Amino acid sequence: MANDHSLCPRFEKAFQLLGKRWIGVIIRVLSEGPMRFNEMLEHIPHISQKVLSERLKELEEQDIIVREVYPESPIRIEYRLSEKGQAITPVLDEVQKWADKWVTLE
Repeated sequence: MANDHSLCPRFEKAFQLLGKRWIGVIIRVLSEGPMRFNEMLEHIPHISQKVLSERLKELEEQDIIVREVYPESPIRIEYRLSEKGQAITPVLDEVQKWADKWVTLE
């Protein structure tokens, strides 16, 4: 019986998304609870507004986050993890444990 060394297409697609810069960090920050755009900028100081906006759109398209619009004056918009987004947080917790043990800071 030959070993099949090809990658699972779903695994590959998941890492294409999760491997994008800032995606994991955004999910990790939103795991703390719903946040507004500027709150996320405060939690992720090195991300630009443009990149955060692009990544939030990507995550919303993938149903990982939900964008909630509250018709107040002024309009309030919050982002939160969907059920699908919440399902990845245990994996990110494990990455944090791995990073605590193996990643050194300069």
